[in-house]
Amino acid sequence: MRLLLVEDDSMIGAALRRGLQQEGHSVDWVHDARNAEAALAAQLYELVLLDLGLPDRDGLSLLAALRRAQSPVPVIISTARDAVADRVRGLDLGADDYLVKPYDLDELSARIRAVVRRRTGHPDNRMSWAGLSLEVATHEVSCDGKPVALSAREFNILQALLERPTAVVSRAQLEERLYGWDEEVASNAVEVHVHNLRRKLGEHRIKTVRGLGYSLGGER
Repeated sequence: MRLLLVEDDSMIGAALRRGLQQEGHSVDWVHDARNAEAALAAQLYELVLLDLGLPDRDGLSLLAALRRAQSPVPVIISTARDAVADRVRGLDLGADDYLVKPYDLDELSARIRAVVRRRTGHPDNRMSWAGLSLEVATHEVSCDGKPVALSAREFNILQALLERPTAVVSRAQLEERLYGWDEEVASNAVEVHVHNLRRKLGEHRIKTVRGLGYSLGGER
């Protein structure tokens, strides 16, 4: 999952980015609202983790501007402000969740999964299609009932395909999901991951739609 982390504290930001990357997410990190707006204008994100005490502007005003522009990107507020009034205002302005620092990374990960489930219409942590089964919370994958070990990026590609199994997902969309700003992307990186997935799941599982991308296709 491609996330935007908006956090001005260097220690907190570094710890969050490291922890989220270990969870398999691709994380872009900015320190202020101006750079957050530039990132959101240039890149599609699946979730924003937003601090409120930013050096150039209150995070709530950034959130309000996003919602005025009808941006659907999910936002989780991450802040030291614990007053009920702040929580109410943040949620009323369009935040999907509100976390008060300090918090445990496991709780943050669970809340990210819950927000994404609500946004994507998946009621639980399991996705399944044509003999494939994926557990978002535990990163467990099975094929025709047998467990399959996947790398983090292989898992993310399969999850992207399972979210809309009959749709075509382009190589560019997969690259955006897998790699952050500071990561070099080889020209054939996605093809290599898809090749490895086919080797582990079966050649027929992932279809190439020439000139467009990849799809699971078929019927449940």
